[in-house]
Amino acid sequence: MAKKKILFECQHCGLTTPKWMGKCTNCGSWDSLVELTMEQQEHVKKTKSTTSQRSKAQSINSIKEEEVFRFSSQDAELDTVLGGGIVPGSLTLIGGSPGVGKSTLLLKVGGDIAKNGQNVLYVTGEESSGQIKLRANRLGANQENLYLLSEIRLEQVLVELEHRRYDFLIIDSIQTLYSEAITSAPGSVTQVRQITFELMRIAKERDLSIFIIGHITKEGSIAGPRVLEHMVDTVLYFEGDSSQELRILRGFKNRFGPTSEIGVFEMRSEGLISATNISSRFFNRDSTQAGSALTVVMEGSRPIILEVQALVSESHTPNSKRQATGFDNNRLNMLLALLERKLEIPLSGYDVFINITGGIKINETSADLAVLAAIISSFRERAISKKTIFLGEVSLVGDVREVFGLDVRLKEAKMQSISKVLLAKKPLEKTTMKTFIVDEVTKLLEWY
Repeated sequence: MAKKKILFECQHCGLTTPKWMGKCTNCGSWDSLVELTMEQQEHVKKTKSTTSQRSKAQSINSIKEEEVFRFSSQDAELDTVLGGGIVPGSLTLIGGSPGVGKSTLLLKVGGDIAKNGQNVLYVTGEESSGQIKLRANRLGANQENLYLLSEIRLEQVLVELEHRRYDFLIIDSIQTLYSEAITSAPGSVTQVRQITFELMRIAKERDLSIFIIGHITKEGSIAGPRVLEHMVDTVLYFEGDSSQELRILRGFKNRFGPTSEIGVFEMRSEGLISATNISSRFFNRDSTQAGSALTVVMEGSRPIILEVQALVSESHTPNSKRQATGFDNNRLNMLLALLERKLEIPLSGYDVFINITGGIKINETSADLAVLAAIISSFRERAISKKTIFLGEVSLVGDVREVFGLDVRLKEAKMQSISKVLLAKKPLEKTTMKTFIVDEVTKLLEWY
């Protein structure tokens, strides 16, 4: 009698091992390994084995380049994040916290696409068709070519796709969909792997654009297995709190375009729509208070003026607090140490808090000079004019270095009536703004 083989699979990353472990050695998650049945083990072996025919390697010069065609989603901000529009045959994953607007955005986009004569199928496993109908009434998405299907079985979704020709498919959500051929629970690695593979196959064979909604965990990542993010073509995340009026959609993976673009949306009574005039949405030009400084960051090809807020208060505990929202906390500690060393500002007995307005997370170093200016402004209780911006990267030796895309940033600042700029090097193009060269951190005090 053959010995029964035991196989365990991680429900986060899909790692298989013959021995149970409390912590996955691949992704580091705890208590995520689940024993697979014999049927599930056979399915894992089939999905991991290759059945394609033997192919020969070709020179890259002999391969013809494929043209990528796109069609508009009828939403300017979503088209920007996707790199110009929706690619037929693409598989896109949208993640975000509950209530941030994932279903609202895709239902509105589906209604707009259906309005142009294309057939759209909205598959919901969390809400009934009547609930979707109520939301569609509010969004104005009632179109003849928009079809609703309240179903959680993948086989029934495939039957519906055979019944009618569709150009756009929305799955809400991937965690609720399951295949009857697999005995594991919905949302498991085996289920998600099989369902995503089937959806990817259908998307490529029929040039069907598919959007998948995925929930996120408390840590901000897609709930369930990470294999889902590797299989899809595009991964988009909603950032910010669902209670805020502005919502930011950021691209983290895009096989058909850039991944550095963001989309800014505004939640209104008629749904999640593209925000207009976002240049002045992230800073307050009316009030001038101590602890506030302006900078310009690049989100993809789009320059955005942001307000850096700082609060320096005397600490009443042995360990001073250093906390940053929207800014790297480790870089904040570095800048504070630089202030104490180069400018001899005694911040060891003070709590320092940094906040980037608008819910945007700064991932570049061009805001270093603005962070230092805001800290000094709060420490000395001296307000900075709202017509002044700070652009520069600060090094460990105290040098202020120039940033990329300087001309584009200055053009945006000029459009917002900015008259002064502090930077490390003069721009190549002539500008009417007054420029102050700050190539060393010590020169910040001279400007103050």
